[in-house]
Amino acid sequence: MSTRKLSAGVAAAVMVGALLMATMAFAGADTDVTIKGRNGDYHGKVLSERAKCQYNRKVVVFKQKGKKPDPSTDKKIGKDTSEKQGNVGVWDIGNSGFKHGKFYAVARHSRGCNAATSDTIKR
Repeated sequence: MSTRKLSAGVAAAVMVGALLMATMAFAGADTDVTIKGRNGDYHGKVLSERAKCQYNRKVVVFKQKGKKPDPSTDKKIGKDTSEKQGNVGVWDIGNSGFKHGKFYAVARHSRGCNAATSDTIKR
């Protein structure tokens, strides 16, 4: 193999590697959000592989109307911003007054952090 072909191959490999690294840097980190509570007092955690994605995240709690979560049509019943507690982010909307039904939480997308929707809980 000629030196010219080898150099072109190495240059191409370096460019592909650089593009992959740049893509990963702009991709959002996986995020999970949990919800617990009863008698209208809902709280939970924001979890992520990146610490910055756990804290200072806006979390919105919805009362689910249909069979599946749909933030565009479900009723927003409260919101909070997650705070650092140990190695996780925690949130708590206080007493919403909504004691019965199906509820879920959404951690909104933030720079470098993917959005997440919790499982639905039934009360």
